Amino acid sequence: MSEINGRVGSKPLKKNKKNINEILDLLEVMYPNAKCELDYTTAFELLIATILSAQCTDVRVNKVTAELFKKYNTPEAFAVLRVGEIEEEIKTCGLYRSKASKIKETSIKICEEFGGEVPDKLEDIVKLPGVGRKTAGVVLSNAFGVPAIPVDTHVFRVANRIGMVKESTPEKTELALMEVIPKKRWSHTHHTLIFHGRRTCKARKPECQNCMINKYCDYFYK
Repeated sequence: MSEINGRVGSKPLKKNKKNINEILDLLEVMYPNAKCELDYTTAFELLIATILSAQCTDVRVNKVTAELFKKYNTPEAFAVLRVGEIEEEIKTCGLYRSKASKIKETSIKICEEFGGEVPDKLEDIVKLPGVGRKTAGVVLSNAFGVPAIPVDTHVFRVANRIGMVKESTPEKTELALMEVIPKKRWSHTHHTLIFHGRRTCKARKPECQNCMINKYCDYFYK
């Protein structure tokens, strides 16, 4: 094959289950320590941190929860707070009014319907206010070890940009990834795709020339 402008051949390698596993292997080489970057010690703390992470960086969330969880870190503690009190604690996270209401409502529901424990089944956890499939997947995979591929903005962008899948929504992307990725790799793939999106395959200026998987990438060959 000829090499032009760093590209081998005229088009990316065709995606199939074998090549997708090769992509995942390379991502694990690139990011051997890929993991959830939110700080937490319990499933409930992770749930709250994930709710706070919507349109907010993990770095900011961790600064907020470092102080927040010293005061309140159980559903019982949050359930009795006024929404305004929660707002005051999380106001630097952005969208704090909406998040505060969801945190209180979720805490009450956990206390009243789940015995004060975060449920460990998808069909139950998505019943909590403000908890969609992405948040549920983060909690289930990291706190309970349930295989999941939560699709956040990075996973959505990277998976579709590479061409692992070609979908128009996060939910469709999640379901498509579940079809082409072995179940045992679901949770770790979530982390490596996030790390790749944050460190290399950035939204505005992807560092394609430094990317170990560019020979597979549809975007690189545009």
